[in-house]
Amino acid sequence: MSDLEIRPASPEDIPAIVAMLADDPLGAQRESPDDLTPYRTAFDRLAGDPNQHVMVATRADKVVGTLQLTVVPGLSRRGATRSIIEGVRIHADERGSGLGTRLIEWAVDESRRQRCQLVQLTSDATRADAHRFYERLGFEPSHVGFKLPL
Repeated sequence: MSDLEIRPASPEDIPAIVAMLADDPLGAQRESPDDLTPYRTAFDRLAGDPNQHVMVATRADKVVGTLQLTVVPGLSRRGATRSIIEGVRIHADERGSGLGTRLIEWAVDESRRQRCQLVQLTSDATRADAHRFYERLGFEPSHVGFKLPL
C-alpha cells in the first residue's frame, strides 16, 4: 500500500465521497449522488470547524476510501476529550485490501495526537460484517444507540 495517501478531503472529492456513501443498501436509501448541493454545504461547514476531519484515501489520484473524525471535548470522564469515527466507506474495488484497517489506524493515531482518551463509533445494527471488522481492530460493543429523526 505504499502508493496510498490519506489526506484531508477537498471540495473536488465530494462526488467520489458521496458515491461511496451511496454504494450500499442503507446508503442507497438515504444518499442523493445526483444532487451534490447539500453535500457541498455540509462540507463547507465541516471545513470551517477545526474539530472535524473529513479524510480521503487515494491511490493513483483516485479516491478509494473516506471517513470523518470528530474531536469532542467534554466534561464526563474527568474532562476527557473523545473522538468519533463516522462515515467509513471503502470503494468496492478496494474492499478486503486492508484499506479499511489503514483508515481506522489513521483515525486512532490522530485521536491520540489530539489527546483523546476514547475513540468511539457507531455502526448500523444490520452491518454484521462491519461489527466483526471493528471488533477485530479492538473496538468493543458497549452501548445501545438511539436516534430521533427531526
